[in-house]
Amino acid sequence: MIRPTLVLRPLVLGFLVLGCPALKAASPALEMARKLNEAFVEVAESASRSVVVIHVQSRMDGAGSEDFLEQLPEEQRERFERFMEFFRGQESGRGRRGSPDSESESDSGEKRPSSRVPLQAGQGSGMILTADGYILTNNHVVEGAEEITVAFKDGREFKAEIRGRDPESDLAVIRLKEKVPGLVPIRFADSDKVRVGEFAIAIGAPFHLDYSVTFGHVSAKGREVREMGALFDQDFIQTDANINMGNSGGPLVNIEGEVIGVNSMIRTSMGAPVGIGFSIPANLAREVSDRLIADGKFARSWLGVRIQDLTESRNQRDLDTKATNGVLVSRIEEGGPADGSLLSPADVIVAVDGKATPTTKALRSTVSRKRPGTELVLDVIRGQESMKVKVTAAEKPSPEKLMASTRTRPRQKKETPTMELGMTVKDLDEDLAERFQVKQTEGVIITEVAEGSLAAQFELKPGDVVTDINHVPVTTVREFRDEVRKAKGRVLVSFIRDGDKQFEVLKERSR
Repeated sequence: MIRPTLVLRPLVLGFLVLGCPALKAASPALEMARKLNEAFVEVAESASRSVVVIHVQSRMDGAGSEDFLEQLPEEQRERFERFMEFFRGQESGRGRRGSPDSESESDSGEKRPSSRVPLQAGQGSGMILTADGYILTNNHVVEGAEEITVAFKDGREFKAEIRGRDPESDLAVIRLKEKVPGLVPIRFADSDKVRVGEFAIAIGAPFHLDYSVTFGHVSAKGREVREMGALFDQDFIQTDANINMGNSGGPLVNIEGEVIGVNSMIRTSMGAPVGIGFSIPANLAREVSDRLIADGKFARSWLGVRIQDLTESRNQRDLDTKATNGVLVSRIEEGGPADGSLLSPADVIVAVDGKATPTTKALRSTVSRKRPGTELVLDVIRGQESMKVKVTAAEKPSPEKLMASTRTRPRQKKETPTMELGMTVKDLDEDLAERFQVKQTEGVIITEVAEGSLAAQFELKPGDVVTDINHVPVTTVREFRDEVRKAKGRVLVSFIRDGDKQFEVLKERSR
C-alpha cells in the first residue's frame, strides 16, 4: 500500500516543476465563463422558488362549446378546434385517465361505463404572484378544471381554485384554498425594455419533468402568431429557450431572475417542436393578472367601429387625406360606443390618449386594455384637418353576441361593377322612413340605384340614408346636389345602413 504512494510522489513533483495546465491561473475569458455559469445557476435556483407545478383533473366533454362553434364560419371553426386540440392534447401534456366514476358495477357484478365523462389528467406550470396564494398560469392549463393541485419544489401539495380566466390572452389566475407559509412571489421585469439577443431562461415542467430549466435568448419581440389571430390580439416574445409540453404557464426570466414573459406556446412542424417558443409579455401578464385578482375577469373595451389599416384600404388614394398611416374607420356600429360621437366614417385614427396607433392591431390592443367606461381621446385626421374626438369606451360584447348581431343583418347583393354613375335621392319623410324601414325621419335617402351604375358598383342601395358628402353634412336633396357638384372626380358618401354609419368613395375606375 506504500509503494503506489512512492511512485506517485515524483510524478506530482514533476508536474509542479513543469507546470501542470490544470494548476495554471485561469485566463480572463475562462474566469468570465465561470462567472456566467454561476450566474445561470443562481438565477435558476432563485426563480424556481416562485415556480409551481399545476396538476389538473377536468372533464373535457365539449359541453357548452358546441353552440358557440356552430356559430363560427367553417374556416374559423376548424382553426379553433385545431387550436384547442393542440393545447389540450399536446401543450398541456394531458392524457385521458380512468377515474373512480369512469365505470360502475351492475347488480350482476358486470362493469359498465358510467354516464359521466371520465376525468382527464393534465399538467402545466405556474408562478407565485402574491404571498397570500395567488398564482399565474395559462388559461388552457386550467380551462374546464374540476380539481387543481399545486405542487411546490419542496414537495408540498395544496388544492387550488380558479380566481379568474381570460381566454383571449390565454392567462388565468388560481388561488390556493388554504394559507401556505413561505411563499416567494416572482419578480417582474418591464417587458417593453426587453432587448432582442439578451439571455432568456425558461422554467417549468415539460413532459412531467418538474422544474426543468432551459437557456436561450430573446429571438424577437412583437411577434404576431397569425394562426392564432382569431383568438389573440396581442404580441408575443419569441425565444429559442427550449419550451416543451408542460411548460405552459411557467416563467421566461432574464439574467436578473425577473419574468419577461409567460410561456404559452411552441411552434411545431409535423407534430414535432422546432425550437421556437412564444411567451406572453410580462407587462400584459401583470395587467391581466391584477384585473383577474381584483375583479375575477378581464373586461375588454371597444369603440364599436369596423376598421382597417389605412395603407391596406382600397380607398386610400381617393380619401384626399393628409394621413400617411393610421387606422381607417370604415363603419360605426349602431348603438356602439362611437355611435353618437363626433367620429365619422372615413376618419383616420392615428392615436389614442396620445399613444400612436399606426395599425388596427395597435388600436385594438390599446383600446381593449382600457377599463370600460373610460373616456378616450382619439387623434383623428379627417381629410386635411386634424381634430380630437372623445369616445367613452364600453365593455366589448361576447363573440356570440357579435356574431348574432352580424347574422341578423341582411347580406348585401353585389352588383356587376361598371363605370356609370346613377342614384336617386329624396328628402326623407315619415312615409319613406316606413317604406324603407329606417329609424330616421330627416335627411336624404337613396330610393333608386341604376343597375350597372357607379353607385351600384360600390354597393350603395335603396334605403341608405346619406348624412355627408365629402365630410359636409347634407340634410336635403338640394344640399346633396350642391356638394356633389363641388366634388372633383370623387365623391365621399357617408351614409347609414341598418343603423351603422359607413362610407364609400365613388370614383370612376380606368378600364
